[in-house]
Amino acid sequence: MDKFPIPSGINVEVKNGQVVVTGKGKTFEIAFDSRMIKLNVENGEISFNWIGKETKRKVACMRSVMSHVKNAFKGIDTGFSKKLQVVYSHFPVSIEVKDKTAVIKNFLGEKVPRLATIIGDSKVEVKGQDIAITGSNKYEVGQTANNLMAATKIKSKDRRVFQDGIYPVIA
Repeated sequence: MDKFPIPSGINVEVKNGQVVVTGKGKTFEIAFDSRMIKLNVENGEISFNWIGKETKRKVACMRSVMSHVKNAFKGIDTGFSKKLQVVYSHFPVSIEVKDKTAVIKNFLGEKVPRLATIIGDSKVEVKGQDIAITGSNKYEVGQTANNLMAATKIKSKDRRVFQDGIYPVIA
């Protein structure tokens, strides 16, 4: 059995098989297997416990739900961000953001622009060669970053020569 405190300004409700975390105008719904684990919200704390005999599978399920809830807390409090960088050596690449799509123009001199989907409430800001992705949902920010990187994947050329693309900034 594990428990941890709920930060101030955040509401947590447990409904049959779902945890609903709300605060600052943001809502996260986290589904879990209510046959394996039990969640209780009491006195400003959320507690996690497995039902019946302790097994590796139940403990793994409980730890996963705990991580999802902690990520929801952090997303409501501070949010998440990823930084990417556009690298090119052959043709100058330009990126525009239109609604929920990032348009990558002139990649490898291609006439047709490549498209990458922006997931959820993630915000993409492009400043020169730097791309900043911010949002309150960790999984949506990560998927948006992956969509941008996958849109510039080079399949038919030698990767040692053509190193153009969008890559994560490691700092």
